[in-house]
Amino acid sequence: MLLIGTTLGGLPAESIAAPKKPAKAEAVPVPAPADVPPTPSVTGNGIVRSISVQGAQRLEPDTVRSYIKLAPGQPYTREQLDQAIKDLYGSELFADAFISGADTGDLVIHVRENPVVNRIVLEGNKRVKEDKIRPEIKLAPRQIFTRSKVRADVARIIELYRRQGRFAANVDPKMVLLDQNRVDIVFEIHEGAKSRVRKINIIGNEHFSDGRLRSEMATKQTGITKIFSSGTSYDPDRLAYDQQKMRQFYLTNGYADFHVVSAVAELTPDKRDFIITYVVEEGKRYHFGDLNVDSQIRDLKSDRLKYLIHFKKGDWYNAKAVEDTVDTMNETAGLLGYAFADTRPNFQRDKETLTMSVTFQIADAPRVYVERIDINGNTITRDKVVRREFRLAEGDAFNGFRVKRSRDRIQSLGYFQDKLEVEQKPGSAPDRVILETNLEEKPTGQLQVSAGYSSLEKFILSGSITQSNFMGKGQEVRTSADYSIYSKSVSVGFTEPYLFDRSIAVGGDIFRRELNSFNYTDESRKSTYDQTTVGFQIRAGLPLTEFWSLALRYGLSQDKIGLDKSTYYSDYDPATGLENPTGALACDPLLAGRYLCDAIGNRTTSSVGYSLVYDNLNDRRHPSSGRKFVFSQDFAGLGGSVRYIRTKAEGHQYYQPLKGFILSLNGEGGYIKTLEKQRVPGEDPVRLTDRWYLGQPDFSGFDIRGIGPRVLRYSYNSDGTLDTDRKNASDDALGGRAYYLFKAELELPLGNGARELGLRPSIFAIAGSVFGIDQPILQNIGSGGQFRETPTTDASGNVVRTCYDPAGTLASVTVPRNTACPGGLSVYGQTIPGFQEFFYGNTWKPRISVGFGINWNSPFGPFRIDIAKALVKYKGDDPKLFTFNVGTQF
Repeated sequence: MLLIGTTLGGLPAESIAAPKKPAKAEAVPVPAPADVPPTPSVTGNGIVRSISVQGAQRLEPDTVRSYIKLAPGQPYTREQLDQAIKDLYGSELFADAFISGADTGDLVIHVRENPVVNRIVLEGNKRVKEDKIRPEIKLAPRQIFTRSKVRADVARIIELYRRQGRFAANVDPKMVLLDQNRVDIVFEIHEGAKSRVRKINIIGNEHFSDGRLRSEMATKQTGITKIFSSGTSYDPDRLAYDQQKMRQFYLTNGYADFHVVSAVAELTPDKRDFIITYVVEEGKRYHFGDLNVDSQIRDLKSDRLKYLIHFKKGDWYNAKAVEDTVDTMNETAGLLGYAFADTRPNFQRDKETLTMSVTFQIADAPRVYVERIDINGNTITRDKVVRREFRLAEGDAFNGFRVKRSRDRIQSLGYFQDKLEVEQKPGSAPDRVILETNLEEKPTGQLQVSAGYSSLEKFILSGSITQSNFMGKGQEVRTSADYSIYSKSVSVGFTEPYLFDRSIAVGGDIFRRELNSFNYTDESRKSTYDQTTVGFQIRAGLPLTEFWSLALRYGLSQDKIGLDKSTYYSDYDPATGLENPTGALACDPLLAGRYLCDAIGNRTTSSVGYSLVYDNLNDRRHPSSGRKFVFSQDFAGLGGSVRYIRTKAEGHQYYQPLKGFILSLNGEGGYIKTLEKQRVPGEDPVRLTDRWYLGQPDFSGFDIRGIGPRVLRYSYNSDGTLDTDRKNASDDALGGRAYYLFKAELELPLGNGARELGLRPSIFAIAGSVFGIDQPILQNIGSGGQFRETPTTDASGNVVRTCYDPAGTLASVTVPRNTACPGGLSVYGQTIPGFQEFFYGNTWKPRISVGFGINWNSPFGPFRIDIAKALVKYKGDDPKLFTFNVGTQF
């Protein structure tokens, strides 16, 4: 009887697991079989009389015999028996094998089969998840176990960890023996620390410092400033890339003979870090010599193409400038229909004068036409949704600019992964080209439920469902709901970008919004008016040219604006300030302010508008180049009770001054002209809710509605002096008829790790103002204050007077309005403390702020932090250094 057990070649230990605890293997040595005699030696030739098999469990004897080259009746030698044993081991089906009976010719093949793998267990892997390791393991359940397969899997797992920068990782494979000749294979993984680059040494550089050359490399040295950088981990592929980057740097600075002599990466003894050493030869620095163009294409004249060379003889040699010129010439040829134009620079190096002459040779090529447009990879999106974004059709003359424009339009749909390219492939003839678009779709449906805290709206709850590629037709369906202390909204919308397969977009929205406006009193927010808006809007858009489009819209909404009657109402006549004889309740300017009293009421806005749009952005979601301009006007007065003309213009320009940097220049401005007359003296015809406002989040450095016209109400102290501390004042922003805003922002690049987290830091400068309203009538009360009765109503709804005993000995009673209280009783009400109002901020002069911000697409929703300093401000403005938003769009 064969003992169960074997030693894995190259494995540190084995274990025999109890059936009840197979989860973890314990290393237990297994003794060698005691009843297995060695294969007897054969001193001479013999004849095989019979071949039998012992020890086979799963395999049939005939299957075992088929692996050897011996058969009954054949002669055999010692070498043939040795080869038969090698053949049995070579099948990798047996843990042990030998042959007995060589002296008699009755051969008996003794085998011990390799066990069957029951399962594969991974232990200790924390940094690399199982879904990354499992595909690397070739040994699988129900396969025959072999030592070579285990060794190969160990090597694959270690290589996977090395690709993750963990060169100290090792794998300890173990085997758990089960019944029925089955085993569990356990890979105990010791991940170790991530191997980082401790030092980068450069030998041989004379003209550029080590630090300057390291800045060109993707690999970075470890340090405090590189905490969020993934470039500090060692990667052999990145080592080769850095050599190429260093060579490109020298070639762009005139060193045409530069080359890297050697690059060595040494692992420290503790296997935690690497030290990389480069040996370089810089060579001599070259100037450009003669520059010429030799074009073999009839439509591309050499003398005209010479204007595409943006460097001249005598400039320092720059290989990057030569490559850019080659690309520019090829693109120019593509615009004229020569898709396969081939521009090759021919260099003439003169080591005596240290000059590099270049001749740009353009080989002859036929004018090319589009034979076919292929679209691959779209499983959900319909072909026509992609094809209608192409600016070329099959049979058109090839145009490189239109191909690039088509790529940008398809990418801007937002349905596909980034780095989409339209490949140009030869067609069935030399003058034919196939445009192949390989797509990789991404989820276009979004379900967002978030809770957050905003410095503007405190606690926020929001939820939305959006499908921007509904049923693969490119349609957008959306619904959303938001709730916070100061605002609530719900909306439903739909957009069809191509009506009846024509380039006409139509859509509509239905919405309900509730807004509680507020001011500041004693550094605390105090709700003022509440506004409820219910309405809808329908819109349509059509292109005028490739980049110009026209959008039309119509909207109908009803606004209901009110104030808390228990706080801001009284039965005093607002015009005279005296008690109203009729006892009717009305908004009291002394309690609310004249501007708030003028704003309350119900009104209907029926407006029609248009927008003229120019847009050539390369990506509408996160652009890095291109520009966008929008001019809009809305006319309210097509029915309804509000009449005005609102005009707005905005422009955006994006650049990439350096790799990874994105510079955006944004400007906007607007003006609203009323078509109504002044309703009461001191009131601006443009209503409070229709005006422009500026502040956070559009204008960082100032609080929400923190700049522009406003009324500050200062109270009197107990000693009769006016308290002019801004923190204790009541602050009401009034908005303006006109505004402008300019913003320059530079987005800064980060390492790959930070980009994967969705972090986008930036620095910015902002200038703007809001102004242009009529000065309101200000309210003032002397230091002694003024008493205001608090009226109530009886069961019939009549306004009555409440009388009470200040000492509390008599119950309060009510008497008809304008009736004196019985003797000893006082009128119930409040005394308004004395105050004085001031009007500030109604100036066109710009406010200016500078700051630093971070956008983060966090798991909880968009997150924005701004730290901005107001450099220029005016009296009445409300600056704020730090603001943030979580869970709402910014």
